[in-house]
Amino acid sequence: MNVSRTDCESSIQSDEFEWDATGCTEVHKYVMPTIEKWICNSDIETVLDLGCGNGALTNAISMLGKNCVGIDMSSSGVAIAAKQYPESRFEVSSMDKSLESDFRNIFDAVICVEVVEHLLLPRMLFERAREALRPGGELIVTTPYHGYLKNLMIALAGGFDSHWHPLRDYGHVKFFSKATLGRLFEEQGFVVNEITLVGRIPALARSMMFRGKLLG
Repeated sequence: MNVSRTDCESSIQSDEFEWDATGCTEVHKYVMPTIEKWICNSDIETVLDLGCGNGALTNAISMLGKNCVGIDMSSSGVAIAAKQYPESRFEVSSMDKSLESDFRNIFDAVICVEVVEHLLLPRMLFERAREALRPGGELIVTTPYHGYLKNLMIALAGGFDSHWHPLRDYGHVKFFSKATLGRLFEEQGFVVNEITLVGRIPALARSMMFRGKLLG
């Protein structure tokens, strides 16, 4: 597995969430089986990878026969993606800006993997998803899982510094439970259809995955 600056505990005065490696991260490897199941057992054909990073996940979805486009605020990530996967489309776009007109209301699904926890204003993610989706489109969001037992185990092991990475610029700033992320989906006009925990055993899961449908 390639390790990039995105996986380091500290980055100082960075202008963006930096990428310097190609290929799938550890996170991609344990969320991809569920993503594949969800999008292949449906009528989903067009996908927006919102927060695509280095493009590895965008490419993996494209390899499933889906038309997948990636956007990210990180110019270093998009540069790697465009060079590594020239057959796919990638664009630099900040989460706090509305999507360009040619990205609006054209996607069957929006996928956002391990991004929402990096946003001071997480509702922006849902705003961009609503702009991108067709009526009735699906939103798949993954984020680190935080449950009572897991948090207790981290505390007992003295592992909060290594778990939270407080010195890393553009690192994790939001920590969701099933209840709070579910509330955000509903508040933003999505009905949650599926929730699953991935990585390790459920009580100590690495991430939780939500699948919701846009109402209206």
